[in-house]
Amino acid sequence: MKVFSHSNTASNDNPITVIVIDDDRDTVSVLCDFLQIKGIKVIGTGHNGLEAVELYKKLRPDAVFLDVMMEMYDGIYGLEKIKQVQPDAIVIMVTADMTVATHDKLIALDASAIVYKPYDIDEIMHILEKLSTMRKAS
Repeated sequence: MKVFSHSNTASNDNPITVIVIDDDRDTVSVLCDFLQIKGIKVIGTGHNGLEAVELYKKLRPDAVFLDVMMEMYDGIYGLEKIKQVQPDAIVIMVTADMTVATHDKLIALDASAIVYKPYDIDEIMHILEKLSTMRKAS
């Protein structure tokens, strides 16, 4: 688990802050690079659902990118626990699992969005912009 910044304030001058959680370290690295190129501030990374919850509590990012299928504590665990901490948390689930059962479980746990691997960075940016706009409107 890595923490890059303790800042969780976002305004017009500050970029959206995120944490990225995936058990594949290369996936974390590539997604972080893409997000940073697009002006998103990655403030922490982790590799299982438990680390996702710990980082969320500590850093309070604007959004969480959370892989679903991980060995120890999976993304479903992380999503459920983060939503208990902050029901309106923006948690974007990233998965290669396209089964109806997984989709339905993520929806039932109030995932903010589901991104299927392999993903397109423009799709991720569109989702972030949409969720950010919805949050500001509420």
